[in-house]
Amino acid sequence: MTGRYKAPRGTQDILPEDQPHWDFVREVAARISKAFGYEAIKTPVFEEASLFTRGVGEVTDIVQKEMYIFNDRSGLDLALRPEGTAPVCRAYLEHGMHNLPQPVRLWYWTPIFRYDRPQAGRYRQHHQFGAEAIGDSSAAVDVEVIELLWRLYEELGLTNLTLQLNSIGDGKCRPHYLEVLRDYYRDKLDRVCDDDRVRFEQNPLRLLDCKQERCQPIIAGAPPITDYLCDDCTAHFTELTALLEAADIPFTVNPRLVRGLDYYTRTVFEVIPPEEGAQSTIGGGGRYDGLIELLGGRPTPGVGFATGLERTILNLQRQGIAVPQRDRPRIYVAIQTPAARVPAFRLASDIRRAGISAVVSTGDRSLKAQMRHADALGATYVAILGENELAAKSATLRQLADGAQETVPLIDVASRVGGRTRDSVI
Repeated sequence: MTGRYKAPRGTQDILPEDQPHWDFVREVAARISKAFGYEAIKTPVFEEASLFTRGVGEVTDIVQKEMYIFNDRSGLDLALRPEGTAPVCRAYLEHGMHNLPQPVRLWYWTPIFRYDRPQAGRYRQHHQFGAEAIGDSSAAVDVEVIELLWRLYEELGLTNLTLQLNSIGDGKCRPHYLEVLRDYYRDKLDRVCDDDRVRFEQNPLRLLDCKQERCQPIIAGAPPITDYLCDDCTAHFTELTALLEAADIPFTVNPRLVRGLDYYTRTVFEVIPPEEGAQSTIGGGGRYDGLIELLGGRPTPGVGFATGLERTILNLQRQGIAVPQRDRPRIYVAIQTPAARVPAFRLASDIRRAGISAVVSTGDRSLKAQMRHADALGATYVAILGENELAAKSATLRQLADGAQETVPLIDVASRVGGRTRDSVI
């Protein structure tokens, strides 16, 4: 039976059977974040749209094509969160976090909204785990956030991942490189996509981020930005790679990696699984030393990453990684007579207070149907309450696995099935 309505295109229902993967990833992410000294932060699902047009950049796919923007009743332009870094930086400014010991280390787990073409592991509403370290410009902090992401994947059990790394320079050396890049592209504009012709005029670094197949040979021949870094950016990148080697994190330098957001400076990185492709990246990030200033604050360095949870889970499934399964009810309380209904509810309630999951039968099923229901729910025990049990203040306790059963006083049912003993039950 299906109803009239379906989830909107590009969204999905995360059903109970899907939850073990989500619970597993969240538990590992929270544990790894704590080990690195990062604290959780939550920001609103929507923000002023200008936060993203200013911070992410007007000539980016996110702002031009993918943002969900709406007017609220006061006429303010708001946007559903299309990425996680700008809201965290806004919160850093709004709440005076510059007064805290720097860098401020934060992590988040949040839904993200982008009007994009749906495909495997890529949804218009998806979820990200991200981390930001704000207030320190040293390469050691870059390595810290990269290591946090890398250890997350290790703890999850993912293998054969590739860390790609690059430096895209800063305000001193990038302008010269952009002129070199324009010179390279100038006689090739008749061979690139329409978006690239716009990027050539407005945001040439994004030329290297184009995913169109026709543009890939031209990107491959572009001059590498690493040949045009200033001394400071070169020193930063050299220290970064040395520290990654010290942390035993393998990496590949990709001089054409730029990522798709305008706020990045110097370090950018992506993690790619074995199934490589234009949309295969499962996590990435970089340094954004100019973003806080763009949002109205003092110049403040920052670096961070985000990993797409749907893609991470898809790769867990592709690699056949087992995750802890969802808990099943420990005990099912079956009712043989209407007079047992109230005592059955009391028994189930007491069992739950003892820290044990319990389900009590509802409706007017026969005992045979109740046993089938308990088995379908995955219960370990069934506690049967009938006239004889009520008279003896006991329950017939049956193990579903082998059918073995015994009579247990109601006061002892919770402790018998594995919980802490209470003073009284009924």
